[in-house]
Parts: sequence; C-alpha cells; structure tokens
Amino acid sequence: MQYTLAELKRGERAIITDVSSIHIPLKLLEMGCLPGNLVELVQLAPFKDPMYLNINGTHLAIRKETAVHILIEKQG
Repeated sequence: MQYTLAELKRGERAIITDVSSIHIPLKLLEMGCLPGNLVELVQLAPFKDPMYLNINGTHLAIRKETAVHILIEKQG
C-alpha cells in the first residue's frame, strides 16, 4: 500500500518509492532522498513540522509540505 512520507509515525521505517514530483527540491535528491532508500522518522518538531529523518544514515529535516509529495512503502 502506498503512503506519503508525511504519514510516518515516530520510529517507523519505510522504503522510498517515488520522488518524481516537481515540488521536491533537487537538494533533497542530492542528499539521498531517492527511490529504494530506507527512511526512518526520528523525531517531529513541535506542531509536527519539520520532520527529522534518517535516510540511509543521513539525517535530514524536511517540511511536511514537501513530505506529502514523497511516496513510500511502510516496512512491517
């Protein structure tokens, strides 16, 4: 089942499946936010924005408005 990165809960892991939206900055792709990579939600800031993520060992903070455009497949 397809979800967006914005739907992850703290501690959940998923595989990125699609980042083809024009709303995703090139900088995120360069930092490893690519299809096939494992992503884990480490922490949410107050008011749940931004999201602090671990993507294949790289720690990133992204806004929810960007996360809704990244498709994922949750892991067990």
